Amino acid sequence: MGMTITEKILAHHAGVGKVKPGEIISTKIDLALGNDITAPIAIDEFYKSGGKKVFDHRKIVLVPDHFTPNKDIPSAQQCKVLREFAREQNLPHYFEQGEAGIEHALLPEKGLVLPGDLIIGADSHTCTYGALGAFATGVGSTDLAYAMMTGEAWFRVPETIKFVYKGALPPWVDGKDLILYTIGDIGVEGARYKAMEFTGEAIAQLSMAGRFTIANMAVEAGAKNGIFIPDEKTKKYVEERRKRDYIFYESDPDAEYVEVREYDVSQLEPQVAFPPLPSNVRSISRIDSIPIDQVVIGSCTNGRIEDLRIAAQILKGRKVAPYVRLIIIPATPSIYKQALEEGLIKIFLESKAVISPPTCGPCLGGHMGVLAKGERAVATTNRNFIGRMGDPQSEVILAGPAVAAASAVLGRIAGPQEL
Repeated sequence: MGMTITEKILAHHAGVGKVKPGEIISTKIDLALGNDITAPIAIDEFYKSGGKKVFDHRKIVLVPDHFTPNKDIPSAQQCKVLREFAREQNLPHYFEQGEAGIEHALLPEKGLVLPGDLIIGADSHTCTYGALGAFATGVGSTDLAYAMMTGEAWFRVPETIKFVYKGALPPWVDGKDLILYTIGDIGVEGARYKAMEFTGEAIAQLSMAGRFTIANMAVEAGAKNGIFIPDEKTKKYVEERRKRDYIFYESDPDAEYVEVREYDVSQLEPQVAFPPLPSNVRSISRIDSIPIDQVVIGSCTNGRIEDLRIAAQILKGRKVAPYVRLIIIPATPSIYKQALEEGLIKIFLESKAVISPPTCGPCLGGHMGVLAKGERAVATTNRNFIGRMGDPQSEVILAGPAVAAASAVLGRIAGPQEL
C-alpha cells in the first residue's frame, strides 16, 4: 500500500521509509513560527526549561501581527518580548512593523515556506502553507518552545480525507466558496485530526491565492492539516521566491484514504457562513435582505492582491452604503504597495473605504474594527464564533471578497450579480 502526500512528508522528516495513520512519530522541523500573542508564552517556557540558544536561528520566525500596530500598553509589551528575543538570538526572520504583515501571507511571500517542508506554528492557521504541498499545522506555545530548543516535534500520523472538486468554476466563485461549501457539508468536526487533501479539475483552475484560502480554513473543519499536490502553478510561485531547495511530493495511486468526497462545483454559487459556526453555510441566492454595519476585506484568508482586485472590480465607480463601514486590510506591505501601484487603493478611497496597515486586527476582535453590541459585519475572515470580532451580541458573516464588496455597496448581505 502506498502513502499519501501527508504521510510521505511526515515519513521523510521522521527519517523512516514509511508511516501509517495512528502511528506516533518524532520529526525534524523545517520552520517554527510564533506571533505576538503566542510567542511570548513560548519564550517564557523556553527560558524556564533551561533554554539558552535556539536550535537553529535560521529556522525560527517571529511575526508581530495580531495586535499591531500596538493597540495598547499590553500589546506593546508583547511585541517587546519578541523583539528582545529576536535580538538576543540573532534571528534573521524577525519582521518588524513596516516589514511585517499577516504571518500566513508573509511567510509564503518571503519564500520561507516551501513544498515538502514540515512547518509548525503557534497559530491554528499555520495550515495555510499546505497550499504549497507542505505539511503545516498549528501547535501550542509549549510545543513551540520545545521545537525552538530541539528542532523537533511529535505527531500522531493523521488519516487522510480526499476531496475531489469537479467542473469549471462559475463566475465569482473562488477558494473561499469551495471551502465554505465543504465545511457546510462535513461540519466543523468533519475532518477532526485528519489531513484534508484537495484535488480535482476545479482545484487546478484556482490561483495560488485561492489555494491558500482553502488550506487556511482546513482547521475550521477540525483538520490537522490541509494540503494540495503541487503543480506548475505551485512551481512558478515558489521559483520566484525560494532561497533554498524543496521537494515536490504527491500521493501514490494506491494510497489509502479514510474517505473520498466528490463535489461537482459547476453550478456552485458564492457561499456565506452565518454565526455561530463556519459550517452554518447558505448560498447567496437563499439569503433575504439582511442589513449590515461593517465589512472587513483582509486577513490571512483573503487579504492577498487577488482578493483586493476582486473587491476593486466591484467597488470601482461605486460608494459604500450610508452608515456602513468598509475596512480594507492588505495582508502585507508588498501587497499594499502593489495595490497602490495598480490603482486599487485609489478605488477604495474613492468608494469611502478605510485602508488599514497590514494586521490581523478585527479578525480576532483585536482592533481596527471591533464591533459594538448588536452590530453585524460581513468579513472575509475565517471565524464567526460568538464575540469573535467584538461584543458577544454582535455577528460576523463569512464570505469571499466579491460578496463582501457587494454587501458594502448595497448595505446588506448581497452577491456581486446584483450589481
